[in-house]
Amino acid sequence: MVCSDGRSSRIVVAEVVVVTEKLRDSYDVVVVGGGAAGLNGALMLARSRRSVLVIDGGTPRNAPAAAVHGLLARDGMPPAELLDRGRAEVRGYGGQLTAGQVAAAHHAASHQAGDGFTVTLADGRSVHARRLLVATGLADELPEIPGLRERWGRDVVHCPYCHGWEVRDQAIGVLASGPTAVHQALLFRQLSDDVVLLSHTLPPPAGQDAQQLAARGIRVLPGEVVSLQVTDDRLTGVELADGTVLARQVLAMAPRMTARAGVLATLGLKPTAHPLGVGEYIEAGPTGLTAVPGVWVAGNVTDLAAQVGGAAAAGALAGAAINADLVAEEAQRAMAA
Repeated sequence: MVCSDGRSSRIVVAEVVVVTEKLRDSYDVVVVGGGAAGLNGALMLARSRRSVLVIDGGTPRNAPAAAVHGLLARDGMPPAELLDRGRAEVRGYGGQLTAGQVAAAHHAASHQAGDGFTVTLADGRSVHARRLLVATGLADELPEIPGLRERWGRDVVHCPYCHGWEVRDQAIGVLASGPTAVHQALLFRQLSDDVVLLSHTLPPPAGQDAQQLAARGIRVLPGEVVSLQVTDDRLTGVELADGTVLARQVLAMAPRMTARAGVLATLGLKPTAHPLGVGEYIEAGPTGLTAVPGVWVAGNVTDLAAQVGGAAAAGALAGAAINADLVAEEAQRAMAA
């Protein structure tokens, strides 16, 4: 999903339809979020014969994109098709999926870690979970520039690895929207000889940054971008506050990325500012275990830079760790009995 808060605008994209199944009262694991991380975590758990429920809000971050790229053996596949296949695989091992928004998650019963959690959906349904895997992703915050949000994921892009090949050799403008602007401009220069950095509301680069840009032939154009020019549903240029129009076919920018972590707030987990100043994320250990026992996170909610493959791998690792945790608990209970 592409959305924004504060000074930014929310972009509503087509929802992914998930069939709602009759729910059980309790599951070994409830997975919140049905993207690559959540589905791969659910797959690992279901293959381990765990009862698992995936609750999917149906608004994936990459829905505006035409295809997934950089994912081995699935390069070029539409995001919706990738998720359809993933849902079918989870169901094939007995996992359940339901459409819905999670309103809150609380410690169950006596609030001890071993009691698990009560997960309540916005429609009033609730289920018990022994463990939680939260893979709700992140929200992209976009600048308030007329026309920008309508082009997001099309010819307004953010990732040279996700979109770079498709925009190679075109006239690319890089909108300075944060601390990684110079780095982003250098990355896109690898893909095109015609790259211009638009300093927008930030000061023009100085010192070594300016030297690197000049050495690579990247021009810096000062002035605030006030609108985009579009002809026949294609980006043709950007207009500055002084009336200057720069012909461009592509605009690249790095959004501010914020973990979609509302469901974790009721458990006492709050986002942490990213050290590079690019957004907020949920801190977790190597397998995704958070500071709250029994709660794991995977994908963009904890790793802002993760692409589809990385998110899926993190989900698999978290799923395996959750299963191992449950196995250890069950062994202790068996010995006590």
